[in-house]
Amino acid sequence: MITLEVDGRTIEANEGETILAALKRSGVHVPTLCHMEGLPPSGACRLCVVELEGAPNLVPSCSFPVAAGMKIKSKTPKVTEAHRTIVELLLSSHPDDCLYCTRSGKCDLQSLAQELGIRQRLYRSKRTAKAKDVSNPSIIRDPDKCILCGRCVRVCEEVQGVAAIDFVNRGCKTFVGTAFNGGLNLSSCINCGQCILVCPTAALTEHKYVDDVLRALADPDKVVVVQHAPAVSVTIAEEFGFKPGTDFDGKMVAALRRVGFDRVFDTSFSADLTVMEEASELVERLKTGGPIPLMSSCSPGWVKFVEQFYPEMLGNLSTCKSPQQMLGAIIKHYYAQREGIDPARVFSVSIMPCTAKKFEAGRPEMMHEAVADVDAVLTTRELAQMIRMHGIDLTALPPEGADTPFGDRSTAGKLFGATGGVAEAAIRTAHYLVTGQELSDLKVQAVRGLKGVKEARVKVGDLELGVAVVSGLSNARRVLDELRKGRKDLHFIEVMTCPGGCIAGGGQPIGTNPEAVRARMQALYAIDRDGTVRVSHKNPSIQRLYREFLGAPLGHKSHELLHTHYTRREVLV
Repeated sequence: MITLEVDGRTIEANEGETILAALKRSGVHVPTLCHMEGLPPSGACRLCVVELEGAPNLVPSCSFPVAAGMKIKSKTPKVTEAHRTIVELLLSSHPDDCLYCTRSGKCDLQSLAQELGIRQRLYRSKRTAKAKDVSNPSIIRDPDKCILCGRCVRVCEEVQGVAAIDFVNRGCKTFVGTAFNGGLNLSSCINCGQCILVCPTAALTEHKYVDDVLRALADPDKVVVVQHAPAVSVTIAEEFGFKPGTDFDGKMVAALRRVGFDRVFDTSFSADLTVMEEASELVERLKTGGPIPLMSSCSPGWVKFVEQFYPEMLGNLSTCKSPQQMLGAIIKHYYAQREGIDPARVFSVSIMPCTAKKFEAGRPEMMHEAVADVDAVLTTRELAQMIRMHGIDLTALPPEGADTPFGDRSTAGKLFGATGGVAEAAIRTAHYLVTGQELSDLKVQAVRGLKGVKEARVKVGDLELGVAVVSGLSNARRVLDELRKGRKDLHFIEVMTCPGGCIAGGGQPIGTNPEAVRARMQALYAIDRDGTVRVSHKNPSIQRLYREFLGAPLGHKSHELLHTHYTRREVLV
């Protein structure tokens, strides 16, 4: 440890760390716009400048390393004036539509202007005059609101390994765009929405479908059903000021009924259904010599990533649809039939932590007999918007349970919300299918936690099952490259597009940080620990569904409704 003087007081710092890191840890606030925790500094915005004794100019604290005996001033008039000038210049060409902007109240630029006491526009410059890009079903780009911080470019390239967007041109003509400046729908974008989470303004937002859902709710001829993903219940409370990891499952179900949905179902039920099909598929491939390793297909951003960059491995992807699409198909073709409802009258909505689910729902493979499995997808943020629009006070609502028959779930299905959850649930059921016995310890610790790549060896009968769990597609790229080079010791690979899994999906609350993600994960683990049914194959409603409708896992009806195929994609890169 070394000592520095900051604003007249002594603090300790680690050798090699930056001034910004040392100041943050000691409680000194330094504004930033381009800085991203965990990535090397880019120093693009210069907003983090501080005074350093002996330096001829202000220095960027995000990239300047500490040294023993440094004397730093973070709040002098010179520093404050630099901060103000940078923000004023950014505002000079920024739209004045804060009243109706999606990010109003959660915009970093707006917050900085308030923090620095900027109350008028001192400079005016010409706007970019570039059209809004609404071509993508998941993400909308508004170049007018881009401040060129570079966060979206970095998360897309360095975290996700996709590089769908980049800086184009130089100097005052610079903008963030796609290859050949085409629409985002023609790019290599995998719709994950991580760019939305890191964008400081509303230059990137999700494609909203709230109005479509409201129109359906107002239509007396429609039967509007909704399903909610495992990660949503442990996140939605944050949108209303509650601490991360608070489980609002019952209150959320009650709120959805107040909004007007005719039936409220739990996607954790179809996560159990996915486990039954996927574990059976794994066992069948191991017995018959099918393509191994079997790779999970629950995450649509990951599926598109394989279609674009590793098409030779499409045969390794599970043919199972995601839990969202499975439940959508079962609602339209089993529930509607059982209730005597014309499937065309059913409007099926899903609440997801993921923007890529919007893209997935629109895929042509996700239709059966010209009927879409899912009609509209809302993010966690959009659900919060609908609750506010209806003036619902979540704290005043007594908890309610989801509707049968798709409200029952095992806690294994609930684990799908976090990285490692799909693998853990599949291991539990695959072990039972092979041996006829439960795992001695249902908790598979090796696949838990936020590490980007985790591996486990699990004894299943005579086989030592090799399992890899990956979150974040740059990590997935490394594992796939190992397979390309001939790695042979893995039998099952779970991949979740977003780092940490669905709990950190692109549709989750703006401002999500690692501590919040960790708290959501621990909430899911607690639900699993305290649950009475902890394996998918013992969910009584799943057993009933197979008896009454599907027959058996991997059977004819299952393949017709619950399985699909994927194809190579050519995109502009």
